[in-house]
Amino acid sequence: MEGLKRMSMMVVVVLMVLIAKEVSATQHVVGGSDGWDETTDYDSWAKSQTFKVGDTLVFKYTPGLHSVMELGSESEYKKCDTSNAANSMNGGNDVVKLDKAGTRFFTCGTAGHCGAGMKLKVNVVGATGSSSSSSPSSSSSSSTSDVSTAYQSLLRYTPIMSSLSLAMTFLPMFVL
Repeated sequence: MEGLKRMSMMVVVVLMVLIAKEVSATQHVVGGSDGWDETTDYDSWAKSQTFKVGDTLVFKYTPGLHSVMELGSESEYKKCDTSNAANSMNGGNDVVKLDKAGTRFFTCGTAGHCGAGMKLKVNVVGATGSSSSSSPSSSSSSSTSDVSTAYQSLLRYTPIMSSLSLAMTFLPMFVL
């Protein structure tokens, strides 16, 4: 019975760690409140963010007017060469998971938009790393979005965390 009790507690702890990791991920709405459009300075926007492994990018735009293409190299990014795009999206609310550290390159696939500056270079750091481009003076629209996302995550996982707390409290009573 003691072994079953320990096993149950270990399962609960593992679940709590996994949930905490998910809650700590940030959802970055590309361009902040302006979204993915031709008027945003994406270099400045990206420098005001810290992108970590596990975070997501959300590209919000009008389908048909814009799209998102992920490019495979900095050379393609600088030349606005979309001929070998690694990924192409056109849904208007596209989510990209940042699953590993390194640099990622994105542009709009609409003719002329990349050349007009509608492109994004993202430097992803390890989940425990930090970025020198991070600053406390991030734009209010992006930090509002990040706070909103964190709050939504908290609300989404509160019932699960409550259930786990109850399970940890009462499970030992039943496993005797």
